[in-house]
Amino acid sequence: MTGLLWLLGAACALMVGMAKTGVPGLGILAVPLFALACGSEVSHSAGTLLPLLCVADCFAVFWYRRHASAWRLWHLLPWVIGGMGLAWVVMWAADHWQARGLLKPLVGILVLVMVAAHLVRKYRGDPPAEHHWGRSALFGITAGFATTLANAAGPVMNLYLLSQALSKDEFMGTGAWFFFIINLSKIPIYLCQHPPWIDLGSLRIDLILAPAVLVGALTGRWIYAHLPQKAFEFAVLGLTVLSAFLLLLPQKAPPPAAPDPVRVSAPATASASAPTSAMVSATAPVPAEVK
Repeated sequence: MTGLLWLLGAACALMVGMAKTGVPGLGILAVPLFALACGSEVSHSAGTLLPLLCVADCFAVFWYRRHASAWRLWHLLPWVIGGMGLAWVVMWAADHWQARGLLKPLVGILVLVMVAAHLVRKYRGDPPAEHHWGRSALFGITAGFATTLANAAGPVMNLYLLSQALSKDEFMGTGAWFFFIINLSKIPIYLCQHPPWIDLGSLRIDLILAPAVLVGALTGRWIYAHLPQKAFEFAVLGLTVLSAFLLLLPQKAPPPAAPDPVRVSAPATASASAPTSAMVSATAPVPAEVK
């Protein structure tokens, strides 16, 4: 593996740490960059990234644990589970009709519609949205739907918290617990895949990149301490819009490699060395959840 790929992986780990402790929304940029660092075979990019996210979540929960608005989470999480179930049904139908490529743009459109509604409320000077089961259902189902289809609950959750007009500390504390629960719930799913998306190889990479997460967490904490409330809200909203546009971008699948007649006729053997162009390799990529 080249030094450039390690540098890119470290930059992603740095962004993950910053996103969890001070710049919510920045982590969405780490997902495609980390897949790029993993090379052409990036199925384990999700399994490699998830433990790094959990490490960053631990820092966020430790620093903001006393500021979480727990009742908002309890009202939201049942709807999130419902949204995840709905997404699995939609994915099954999309695979049947060969329309899987339309799902991520659909999530991006939903996020942009929510952003537009939020801006209209701000322009009209409406008071902060009060708790209502219908509002919890809308954001919860959309977040569960987004995290299952495109691992994009971050923009939805950030927008929900913005609409509640929370203080910076409450925003960070509530989001920290939400993503900590979501990411931990994905570990058994990743381990139960065949082959597992988290293995000893991915954990070795995590161990090397973990210091970059720590540096990012400390950097994010410093930025957070010097960021006024209005600037914080503007940054979160801007990164949410950027995340939505990233979801709208078409994803081109790599063309299938032409069969090698020599290898087809020869008996299959396992390679003893890993590809130098990738950090890890396996089957199909599923990015982990970020802010």
